[in-house]
Amino acid sequence: MRTTYMDTYNTIEKPSMAEFKDRGSRFIAYAYPVGDTVDVKSRLQQVKKEHPKAEHHCYAYRLGVDGLQFRAGDDGEPSGSAGRPILGQIDSKGLTNTAVIVVRYFGGTLLGVPGLINAYKTATALALQLVPIVSKPVEARYTLHFDYTQLNDVMQVVRQHQMRVIEQETQLFCRVVVGIPKNRLTEALYRLGELYTVEVKAQ
Repeated sequence: MRTTYMDTYNTIEKPSMAEFKDRGSRFIAYAYPVGDTVDVKSRLQQVKKEHPKAEHHCYAYRLGVDGLQFRAGDDGEPSGSAGRPILGQIDSKGLTNTAVIVVRYFGGTLLGVPGLINAYKTATALALQLVPIVSKPVEARYTLHFDYTQLNDVMQVVRQHQMRVIEQETQLFCRVVVGIPKNRLTEALYRLGELYTVEVKAQ
């Protein structure tokens, strides 16, 4: 489905929500950009707190720049009728680092497996249509250690090569964790190497 090496990956820009109704049942879909399974669990707990009386909290996610980490959960719905259609919509847009949770309030009429598949698929599609898709650079993480006097020089290189600052400790001796876009990695490491007393370690 995806190549193992890419310079960028697609995800959604921000959270979104949409609702779909069928024969009295309400399906409320929440789409989130996520970084890891901890993010996914946190979002799921949050939605369950907001909808404690819903019959089902079904979900799916795909993670990682290669898109190889994924899961689909039916939460008591017939097997394959909820999580899989949700994941199918995430995949149809070529997204990763994306989770969708669909809450169902039962309306008293059984929809059958085809009806459930359609409802979970449609609710997910509506939520994903409401939010822009963004292309983000695939990053390599590095930790930089250096003397405080070099902070300005280091941060100038960081800005010039569009590195993302993940962690920063600035004291007498500084520690900065950066995400370097892989398509700029060679030149970025060369520039950091020119700052002789900066220690650069891959994570």
